[in-house]
Amino acid sequence: MRLIRFTPIFIAVAVAGVDRKQIEFPLWSGKAPGQKGDSPRDIPTLTPYWSAQPTGAAIVICPGGGYGGLAGHEGKGYADWLVTKGIDCFVLKYRLGSAGYRHPVMWQDVSRAIRTVRAKATVWKIDPKRIGVMGSSAGGHLTSTIVAHFDKGDSKAKDFIDRVSSRPDAAILCYPVISMGKFTHQGSKRNLLGNKPAPELVKMLSNELQVQPDSPPCFIWHTWEDRAVPVENSLLFASALRRQGVRVDLHVYEVGRHGIGLGGRDHSKLHPWTNDLVFWLKQRKFIN
Repeated sequence: MRLIRFTPIFIAVAVAGVDRKQIEFPLWSGKAPGQKGDSPRDIPTLTPYWSAQPTGAAIVICPGGGYGGLAGHEGKGYADWLVTKGIDCFVLKYRLGSAGYRHPVMWQDVSRAIRTVRAKATVWKIDPKRIGVMGSSAGGHLTSTIVAHFDKGDSKAKDFIDRVSSRPDAAILCYPVISMGKFTHQGSKRNLLGNKPAPELVKMLSNELQVQPDSPPCFIWHTWEDRAVPVENSLLFASALRRQGVRVDLHVYEVGRHGIGLGGRDHSKLHPWTNDLVFWLKQRKFIN
């Protein structure tokens, strides 16, 4: 898996000052909850990618990397493609286990990211009811976590961003880690929960056990030959969504290594999952 190091370039303004410019900005104007230091790895950020012909829909993208790194082709790579479809994208740099962070910090970061986009929807010309989330591998686990563990916001919060819902309106999960049990990816589990997590924590973050009836509709894809994250993760999550009456579009392709992303460096050689996703996004009114 290809990992990239992010070097944030911050501007001395709060989120309220961020216009439709491609400028990476911190999720909190002050220190983030649980922040350990002041280095780039301690500061969660969003980087916007604006579509030239926006439909009003937006997607927060959570790159994979085993909760130990962030894979650029599963962040910027996806964003560069999705903006051509009319979707504004926000790539999330969430805090990692390799920097000493553990749950619930990652969940706090993705929750804040969705709230931020929704709170700024009017300024950014985004439909607050068409905000999705997307993640691959461990980023897919983070995506499944917010699919299962979201809230309506705190109407009494001093921070206006915390007053809005963290529920995504749609979720895209690419070869995701879902379970912390038998079929988990051990490196992701260790980076997220530590070496000896309590059984109740393992259960809470085994998201096939946590789906709610009001969880958002999901598009899930995986490959049969994935040796790093078994396809059972996607099968378990799709079954759980089905049992709760949540709409799910599941695709299992026979061939493809783990971490394949779009399927090729050239956007003219995309994996078939991209066509299936476009069809699904049109059904969900994210694409015209």
